Amino acid sequence: MGKQSLGRQLKDTEALAIGNRLRVSPQKLNLVAGLIRGKSAEAALSDLTFSNRAIARDVKKVLQSAIANAENNHQLDVDQLVVAEAYIGKALVMKRMRPRGRGRSSPILKPFSNITIILREREEQV
Repeated sequence: MGKQSLGRQLKDTEALAIGNRLRVSPQKLNLVAGLIRGKSAEAALSDLTFSNRAIARDVKKVLQSAIANAENNHQLDVDQLVVAEAYIGKALVMKRMRPRGRGRSSPILKPFSNITIILREREEQV
């Protein structure tokens, strides 16, 4: 007597992976997500591999997870996958204090982010 489970939210040609609580600000993570939007999965992986940004390693793990989900869970062709969406969300912010002069203090904000990557199978071109 439970609640009815929701159906699949994505289309049959899509796969999803989510990375939660990545220790970087959403603004910086969005720069890396912008690198891979609209590219094929193979090109996006190579771009993330050779990126100089430290967070690119974590984004690459999420992308590899999305590729594995597409292949194993949804039986999609890996060679036809395209990064349809890569969007960023704001997560928690740790608040710390830094002592300053004359008995004062100033805040230090340590933000976290979430990333969602949706892969879509490219239609066959005749």
